Amino acid sequence: MASLHLNDNKQILDVELTDTPGSSSPKIFDDGVSRVPEKYRGTSADKRDMTIMGKKQVLRRNFSFITMLGFASTCVASWEGILTYLGFVLTDGGTPLLFWGFIACAAGQTLVYASIAEMASMSPTAGGQYHWVSEFAPPRMQKILSYFSGWLTAIGWQVYLASVCFLVGTIIQGLIVLNDPTYVYERWHGTLLSISIVVFCIIFNTALASRLPIIEGMVLILHILGFFAIIIPLWIMAPRGNGHVVLLEFTNYGGWSSTGLSAMIGLLAPMAVLVGYDSEEIKDASVTLPRAIMGSVVVNITLVFVVIVTVCFTLGDAASVLASPTGYPFIQVFYNATQSYAGTNVMTAIIIIMLSACAVSEVAAASRQIWSFARDSGLPGHSWLSRVSPGWNIPLPAVTVSLTVSALLSLINIGSTVALNAITSLGAIAVLTSYFLTISCIVYRRLHGPALPTRRWSLGRWGLAINCAALVFLIPLIFFLTWPLVTPVTATTMNWSSVMLCSTLIIAVIYYVVKGRKEYVPPVMHVKREE
Repeated sequence: MASLHLNDNKQILDVELTDTPGSSSPKIFDDGVSRVPEKYRGTSADKRDMTIMGKKQVLRRNFSFITMLGFASTCVASWEGILTYLGFVLTDGGTPLLFWGFIACAAGQTLVYASIAEMASMSPTAGGQYHWVSEFAPPRMQKILSYFSGWLTAIGWQVYLASVCFLVGTIIQGLIVLNDPTYVYERWHGTLLSISIVVFCIIFNTALASRLPIIEGMVLILHILGFFAIIIPLWIMAPRGNGHVVLLEFTNYGGWSSTGLSAMIGLLAPMAVLVGYDSEEIKDASVTLPRAIMGSVVVNITLVFVVIVTVCFTLGDAASVLASPTGYPFIQVFYNATQSYAGTNVMTAIIIIMLSACAVSEVAAASRQIWSFARDSGLPGHSWLSRVSPGWNIPLPAVTVSLTVSALLSLINIGSTVALNAITSLGAIAVLTSYFLTISCIVYRRLHGPALPTRRWSLGRWGLAINCAALVFLIPLIFFLTWPLVTPVTATTMNWSSVMLCSTLIIAVIYYVVKGRKEYVPPVMHVKREE
């Protein structure tokens, strides 16, 4: 089948995109002109930004502000995610940590995303962090730092996709446990369900790719309406907790030496939610993208705070909820409140639908990240990974890799659920480390480099302070993500994320030494800014 890819200079398209999937007679071009239909190329500002970055428009710009806000909100799945990770917080910290810790994390996340939003306005590209590191790092470090940033980001998004699909599959399995007392729980059942969710999301991102922006807008509505469908029954039907116990009595079921240490470990996993974005498919990206990022931060912080208050005061006994046979405390909370299998099924189905939408968004983000990094020869097999199938206008090879990686990671659940938890931590560490590198580079540029590029969304004179505060927030976040949830620590309970991260980076180093240093073209090499 014919496909589109970039030549060795990464700037000239050599196969024409047609409007009809399955076209069998593509034409060859050397003029570097985008074959995306005019109506999907965005505004004049989009075209100028792509020219500055030395890129040709390959993906269609389908997303407006509202649809991008929906994409970012569903990709984060903020209030839904807090419910699914409730067990982590209850094990280490309890409801006081959930309440007070979220307030602190919301402030820190806002600083991080504000820093990211400003850089997105400077260079709105699907490359994201690795592009910004390439452009703003010290000149002698631009190539190698952007290379490792690209690997970290690609790893992070692939792992997050696998973890979300795993959540959906095992939550469905949890509902089966709740409704059928004769059901015999098997880990491989959850694995098959997880792989099925991955396949569903891949189909959505291929056959229905052109409808994705419309569906993202609809999902944003469900994201908000579903929120009310969850909290209203809990407030009406569940008993109220004591304010002193809920807000001040920390728990330490993980067995750590101090409550403070337990709280630091329990705080991070449910709070480290990430914003997803895809700038080469957004209309007027240099202003729409940063507004969508910050808009999603405001929307999600508000929704999460209300859900946290609701859960904290309607939870009941934490120990009994943690012991739920469903494997998910929030399912037990729903049942305890409603005393109805039907009611619990409906409320949990909302979470399943929203997490499935999140997984669809994750496929888009993960595959675009691979495609963008491969476009600059940063990955093995980059000539294949950088192709965009004619007529579909999506990076189908990259989507295929996302399917394969997610399916393989789901297999780990057959032998150990702890391993998959470690992989989830790996995803968070990888992406947050790439954020740290990116923001560090923009701080360097502010202090030592030439003036920052023109941007339509700016932090103004507070930029340096916000960037530095974001770095201070990220350091302990990254450090404690490597810790296990409980003690004593054994091979079964160990968090192996740090080992897996180091192993992956060793592979990246080997590839860089053997081929990457010769083939990888950092994005800054294509940038055509007038300083």
